Amino acid sequence: MEIKTAEFITSSVMESQCPKPILPEYAFIGRSNVGKSLLINMITNNRKLAKVSGSPGKTITMNHFLIDKTWYLVDLPGYGFARRSKTERKKWERMIRHYILTRSNLMSLFVLVDLRHEPQKIDTEFMEWLAMSQIPFVITFTKSDKLGKVNVEKNLSTYKEILLESWEELPPFVVTSAVAGTGKEELLQYVADTNKLFQL
Repeated sequence: MEIKTAEFITSSVMESQCPKPILPEYAFIGRSNVGKSLLINMITNNRKLAKVSGSPGKTITMNHFLIDKTWYLVDLPGYGFARRSKTERKKWERMIRHYILTRSNLMSLFVLVDLRHEPQKIDTEFMEWLAMSQIPFVITFTKSDKLGKVNVEKNLSTYKEILLESWEELPPFVVTSAVAGTGKEELLQYVADTNKLFQL
């Protein structure tokens, strides 16, 4: 799959404001500053689609983009950003969880994780919640270009070991780099395959 068109449709603060659920939808989520906007821009071939900011926590709404007029890509707010007030963080969390649990056309989430760091509790707990809620997701490791090949494999092994302590089998995962273009084909192939399962 090669994305030809990507257009911003709307920003929402609740699921009821989202576009009608008549097309398959894929949401990108991760901790603040994980490289979400850069990755979205890389796979859509549009450097200006998702706003890239040097300050974490910039995305505060659910942003819908229509891809090739056949599916939606959703940029969700990052979680775990401490500089926002506790009340604000709780509000975002409720908004995101409600969207994930009630959005009928949501086919899968891409959960972005910075491969440079050891597994973070906030990420593993979120993934466990998705699994218990029976929400399909793909672990999407970012910033692999900042590691050598040996360290990429080493850090992947650490993740696998930790996840397998409480998981019977690993969820699907993709290693990406927005700078090098790594993982683009795999992500888009996953979307292409999953789109075939969509039913109104």
